Amino acid sequence: MPTTNRTAPPGRRDPGRPASSAVLAARRRERDRLPHYWFAHRLVLVLSGQRPVHLLLGHARDEAYEQLTRLAPHTPLRPAPGGGPAPVVRQVGWSQPRPGAVEAFARIAVGDRLRALAFRLERVRDQRWMCSAVELDTVP
Repeated sequence: MPTTNRTAPPGRRDPGRPASSAVLAARRRERDRLPHYWFAHRLVLVLSGQRPVHLLLGHARDEAYEQLTRLAPHTPLRPAPGGGPAPVVRQVGWSQPRPGAVEAFARIAVGDRLRALAFRLERVRDQRWMCSAVELDTVP
């Protein structure tokens, strides 16, 4: 009788086992489409100097865009002098104070430092999400 090297019976689903990398990647792609995740990543790109501020043109209300144009030249989320890893979004949290509004925060790793970013998104008439406020833990 031939032997098999199976570790579990067919069809077994073990919740303690890690999900496959394909499943994790699919979950990450789905999560990154949520407006607060999408916007947190775009803010990091702009505030670290990796992308120009006009990346967010059409995604931010006038007041928030003006705040970004003041912050972006200082590149407050840039890596430490001498190089270093690019900033990474570690966590995004959110609350919904009312329908059509999301208040979100992001924890950003910049080298060995953890930074905080807060922003508000509002759904406009054409159903797009627009940023209406941005706050960074420290402002130059």
